[in-house]
Amino acid sequence: MNILGIETSTEYCSLALWKEGEAVSRSELAGQRHSEILLPMIDALLKEQDCRLRDLDALAFGAGPGSFTGVRIAACVAQGLALGAGIPVLPVCTLEALAEASGQEKVAAALDARLDEVYFAAYERQGDRWHEIVSPCLSSVSDLPTLPGSGWTGVGTGFAVPDGALGRHLRLSGVHGDAVPQAEAIVALGARMLMAGAWRDPAEAQPIYLRDKVAMTTQERHARGFR
Repeated sequence: MNILGIETSTEYCSLALWKEGEAVSRSELAGQRHSEILLPMIDALLKEQDCRLRDLDALAFGAGPGSFTGVRIAACVAQGLALGAGIPVLPVCTLEALAEASGQEKVAAALDARLDEVYFAAYERQGDRWHEIVSPCLSSVSDLPTLPGSGWTGVGTGFAVPDGALGRHLRLSGVHGDAVPQAEAIVALGARMLMAGAWRDPAEAQPIYLRDKVAMTTQERHARGFR
């Protein structure tokens, strides 16, 4: 089973190639250059691993939530390549990818959503699957529910701002505020989706936005305490 994974929902541009249970990954701090470097990175990785698009069984991508532009880039590139190769796509939630890469059993995953909000979900490992305790959502820190029991670890950039307030609010056992979704976790989750038959037609390669509005008016910013 060969699967290519793409993840561009943050400032990183990340790829992974899953070949018969082994993943080879590449990641680069891209800033705003994802659209410039993604396709050359894909071409280089496939050539390095002596793999062609038609050798792939599916294409996994980080569907979000995350950067509005970033998740669109991943979805569009996945859709275009999969259509050309005649293979399905595997949309993977970036918050679940954070949980997958954490090495923990109970994970609160959060990404900085700006505007004093976070993208948030909570997962508990059950075998080789993740059970949603809190479904992916967009929320202010104070509006998030407390988590059941103890032993929760916070993972993701949402725990770095503002001033670690989210970790204190949830009363977590530990926090890793520098973690970002990476393609190696995307492709691992995608492989499970493919084996379970949870693939999608390329035409259904849609991002997970959670936020319909990506900017505020000056009046709205002032009302929420921003200058």
